[in-house]
Formats: sequence, C-alpha cells, structure tokens
Amino acid sequence: MATGFHEVRFPLRLALGTSGGPVRRTDIVSLSNGRENRNRRWRDARRHYDAGSGIRSIADLYAVLEFFEARAGQLHGFRFRDPVDFKSCPPGGTVNANDQGIGTGDGVTATFQLIKTYGDTGGASIREIAKPVAGSVAVSVGGVLAGPGDFALDVTTGRVTFIPAKIPASGAAIRAGCEFDVPVRFDTDRIDIDLAQFQAGRIPSIPLVEIKP
Repeated sequence: MATGFHEVRFPLRLALGTSGGPVRRTDIVSLSNGRENRNRRWRDARRHYDAGSGIRSIADLYAVLEFFEARAGQLHGFRFRDPVDFKSCPPGGTVNANDQGIGTGDGVTATFQLIKTYGDTGGASIREIAKPVAGSVAVSVGGVLAGPGDFALDVTTGRVTFIPAKIPASGAAIRAGCEFDVPVRFDTDRIDIDLAQFQAGRIPSIPLVEIKP
C-alpha cells in the first residue's frame, strides 16, 4: 500500500483536549569566552501533539482506535485542528480577508500560497498554510474583497489561483484570511490500551507529528 494523505480530520471533540505545539531544532555551541553560537537547524517549526490527553471516555478511545486503523497507523497522513492556532487571526478574533499578506501582484502571477506570519519588532517567521478549511477562505486585492468567482482555492495545497480576468495588477497587495488544519500523521504504529488503568485515570499516549503532505 502506497503512502498517502487522507483529506479527513481527526475527531474535533478529541482535538480540543490535546496537548502540544511547535518544536524547533537549534544547535548551540558554547564558546570559551562564555558566549554562544546558535544555528537554526530547521527553517520551519514542526508541531507535535499528544491526542491521548483529549480522551475522556471509552467511546473517545474507540473513536481514536477506529481512526488509527483507517490510517493504517503511521502510513497515511490526515488533518488535525490545533486547539489554539487554527485561524489566520488570534484565537478570539474573526477571520477576515485582510488578516495576512500573501503576496504582491505583478500583473502576470495568478497563483499565491496561503501563509501566516508570526512576528513582532524583533523578528518574524512565515508559515505555509497547506490545509485551509473549505468555505473559510476570504481574499482581498488592493484592499477590495475578491468575489468567490474571482479565484479558485486548492484546499489540499493552500494555493489561491485567480482567473485570467482577475489576475492582480502590478503593486496590488494580496491578503487573505482562513481557518486551517495541520497536516499530521500518527507518530507510532502501536497504541497500548489498559482498560483497568484507563478507568483509574491513566490516559494512553497517542503522539501525532506534523508532516509535509
């Protein structure tokens, strides 16, 4: 069976109770003068989660087992909603077409990748959004809301493609907002279940790791 990605979402009620977040890899070398040399090994963060912390009942546990079997363990990726970071705006905000800058028109380029920028006065990090939620994406060009017929959205890659008559003019700012999922896979081929321990409060560990689909 070939490795693939299934465009299905991990059960939302379980995702809301998971733990985890972004992980970065930094090499640090301590020098003889007490200073440090720090080098970023990974360009982008890689998110890790533990879905076990979202399980509250035997029914929840069975839902995870069924989902795990349908993905054949680690073989197939799937969508996961980060309980904190799942929108182009802060968690308490409302998605709108001006949330994130995704490019500048040149009169020729028709396709733009959805992204999210995390930044402040000290620096910024850009994250590619590859799994937007269908129906949640709003786009603006030069501050004007684009109509739904002005562009096509690929929900499997996060690319926005304008129709020929609506290609952004040179210098026009293209912005977008959306909800999105994280592409992940199970980070184990085994889930250990001990019902006696589970009833006593022990929750299985069900690790998930972000992937590039």
